[in-house]
Amino acid sequence: MLQPPREPGKPREPRKKVWVTAVAATTALAGALTALLLLLSGNHGVSPHPVSADEAERMALARFRAYEASPAEVTVRLPAAETGDGTITVRAVVDHHLHRAVGAYEIVDDTRTVQGLLAWDLEGIAVARPPAPAPGAEPGRTTARPPAPDIVTTAAQAVRRAGTLKPEEWTRRPYSTAPLDRALRLVVSVAADRPDNAALLARSGPLWLRDERLDGHGYGVFSDPRPGPSPASASPADDSTLTYWIDTDGNLRRVTARMSPGRYATVDFVATRVRTGVPGAPWLKG
Repeated sequence: MLQPPREPGKPREPRKKVWVTAVAATTALAGALTALLLLLSGNHGVSPHPVSADEAERMALARFRAYEASPAEVTVRLPAAETGDGTITVRAVVDHHLHRAVGAYEIVDDTRTVQGLLAWDLEGIAVARPPAPAPGAEPGRTTARPPAPDIVTTAAQAVRRAGTLKPEEWTRRPYSTAPLDRALRLVVSVAADRPDNAALLARSGPLWLRDERLDGHGYGVFSDPRPGPSPASASPADDSTLTYWIDTDGNLRRVTARMSPGRYATVDFVATRVRTGVPGAPWLKG
């Protein structure tokens, strides 16, 4: 159809088709950017939710994978005091087949650094007696000099040093309710010699919380099965004492345990097995 001639001096009306096309293109671009941001976030905009069948299978394998991987290195970190001042770090080798671990501990706060050797199992903790101070040294005073040969700071050093000590050089005690004791007991009790039942585990109420990357690897973060209903305003993991980092193959990388409100112990597992096992001296009678 022929268009009527435009009156002289009257501006041409914008073409609606072109305007609609531009809006559509802008909307599509915004949608693509939103999808990209969700992709980069790793969670795809998904909120915490009850575990799916596949996620339950991952959780069901985690304790068994930890059992298979031992003896392996583990690192425990937690605050040194209720106020949050200072830290306690334990670097150890754990053997889940024996439910035993040996490690070096370090307590650091504003005034001191204390190091030593300990071993633990399901029954309690054994602490190596500290070496006698050098002649003329002030008790409890730390210096800037390198550690002495009998001071251990790594898991491998702890195992080697523990293997040289006699049973009478260890002091044993049962577990207390202290946060460090609870964290150490978790280390030797978290593994199992067979996979859990995924269907039963899923019905007990664990949650998928989010995805995270640790050391360049992806992990799903899961809350422990919950003992009961929680208030609607509570965080998804507020009534769960444990949180797990598990990869797609069911390998357990990290566990955090809530010691008290706002205070957590972090247990990091190393998947690579170590050749050296746990020496038996701490558990032998002197």
